[in-house]
Amino acid sequence: MYEYITGKLAEIAPAYAIVEAAGIGYFINISLQTYSEIENSDNVTLYLHYIVREDAQILYGFSTKAERELFRLLIGVSGVGGNTARMIQSTYSPSELRNIIGTGNAVLLKNVKGLGLKTAQKIIVELSGKMVDLKADDKGAGKGVVVNNESFDEALSALIMLGFQKTASEKVLKKIFKESPDLRVEEAIRLALKQL
Repeated sequence: MYEYITGKLAEIAPAYAIVEAAGIGYFINISLQTYSEIENSDNVTLYLHYIVREDAQILYGFSTKAERELFRLLIGVSGVGGNTARMIQSTYSPSELRNIIGTGNAVLLKNVKGLGLKTAQKIIVELSGKMVDLKADDKGAGKGVVVNNESFDEALSALIMLGFQKTASEKVLKKIFKESPDLRVEEAIRLALKQL
């Protein structure tokens, strides 16, 4: 129904963006991949996927069409909903996900929160032939360093928004920032998601 939205980036967090278009603020769920692409932008264009459920109408936004296509492939697998697909895309970059599916590494894929081994195996089986069609679209690396305390707080709030417990998230993030104090927020969250 909706192809894309272009407008002013009114608010952003690692899990969502609010885009103002024609005087209306749209709450759009995003992945870390998209967050890293648009976090320093004033105006953005996000490619949308619109989900209507009995109890909600949800917009998911992506910085590229390839990322949206990957999302659509993931939610096409039985047992994978929008939030699980977003969590997978936040944990692994498209190239990492291609490698995991290409090598059939269900054990690594099941490390994503909310994903069991059977669902991970199902994703691999159903998407193994389809991942080749997606173009590599990994951008956004090296956009600048944020101050450690600010990065830590932002990463922690993002993990809490994604449903992780505060104490466990703090513990993992402290370890991550101890090893790499100048780590960017989205990289810290990505590493934390792999350990939680």
